[in-house]
Amino acid sequence: MGKSMLPKNILKNYEVFEWKNATAILKYDYPAEYDDLIDVLDHFSLPKSDIIAPGGRKSPIAKNINGSFYSKGWLETKFELEIEITETGNPHNGQEKAVNHYKYSVPTHQIDYYKNSIAVETEWNNKDPFYDRDLNNFRLLHEFEIISVGVFITRATDLQILFNQLGKGSSYGSSTTHMDKLVPRIQADGSGSCPVLAFAITDKLYDPNQ
Repeated sequence: MGKSMLPKNILKNYEVFEWKNATAILKYDYPAEYDDLIDVLDHFSLPKSDIIAPGGRKSPIAKNINGSFYSKGWLETKFELEIEITETGNPHNGQEKAVNHYKYSVPTHQIDYYKNSIAVETEWNNKDPFYDRDLNNFRLLHEFEIISVGVFITRATDLQILFNQLGKGSSYGSSTTHMDKLVPRIQADGSGSCPVLAFAITDKLYDPNQ
């Protein structure tokens, strides 16, 4: 069934891509987090004023999504991962003893929103290599059994038509984060064994009156 388990209005307003049964895992194993996510997506709109707003470090669109998650108890979170390796050897007396002991830090990146083993990243208008960073982060955190599902909220590639019409096309573009840049990276196993669910904002959420 996959993504067809999602509410009809979500499938209508977002382009959705699922990887490794992410929808079922999220919906049935983490129902509270699933409900939070669906509620945030369901109440999201894309006002004209936010699209034409002057550029800055973080767009009003990303800020609005931030506020929706933070109000539900999701937190911006970074994990410090460490691997310990002990090399052992067998001396001539047959008793095993430790020879060398190593400790390695594993670099990870901060997650936009984290709650109960679910990680969500918003990539509205960054350079597309940010997807590689996020997917690798999902892979590492899943391998360490810290997250069970990684979620992306990004934009549909076809929104470029709307941006061009509003005179903001140069602020976005093919080398920034949009669905056509994300899906091939997921399909190439960029997240390793981590299930991924991606939602791309479409023009059906556009509000020309705000």
